[in-house]
Amino acid sequence: MEPIRILIADDHRHFRDGLRALLLSAQDVEVVGEASSGEEVIPLAARLQPDVILMDLQMPGTNGIEATRRILFTSPHISILVISMFEDDDSVFAALQARARGYLLKGALKAEILRAIRSVASGEAIFGPAIARRLMSYFAAPRSAAPPQAFPELTEREQEILALIEQHRTNPEIAARLCLSPKTVRNHVSNIFDKLQVADRAEAIMRAREAGMGR
Repeated sequence: MEPIRILIADDHRHFRDGLRALLLSAQDVEVVGEASSGEEVIPLAARLQPDVILMDLQMPGTNGIEATRRILFTSPHISILVISMFEDDDSVFAALQARARGYLLKGALKAEILRAIRSVASGEAIFGPAIARRLMSYFAAPRSAAPPQAFPELTEREQEILALIEQHRTNPEIAARLCLSPKTVRNHVSNIFDKLQVADRAEAIMRAREAGMGR
């Protein structure tokens, strides 16, 4: 049987080294490449055509969500397994919306990582225990009736940030208001622009107001 071909995408060299060492101990997987950013992993995926990509979310430049979306647009057969330190609802559901097949937290046990790789390579969806519990809690929670969102393709956090953009809030102001890091806000803003297909804040504000948001 041919080994499962793996491409690792993470901006921390030590973490990539640790993953590679872990995978070298398994006979049914093979590391075919590494990338330290979203810009690197997109062309590497197109050239190497791995079976599975181990994708970090927070990387410089193009983040893991956008990289996942672009890779699967041209190579939908590749299985992407997110391995991230973030377990908030926004990160998990953004990964699912981008069509990642699995989501693990950094610090997962070796057996858990290998099991997840084998599962997504065979077409299954898999989530680490902490993520599975979060998903179960989310869907088990009662939902109050709410009016349709103006932009259903945006996550709840992206809707919140778009509303603040419409109020002409800067990224630092948004970060302080929502208790987020500036980098996280920049990533959300980039995702909003991509999803709304706008080039800048002025166009985003126009789209928001045309949809009835804000003033």
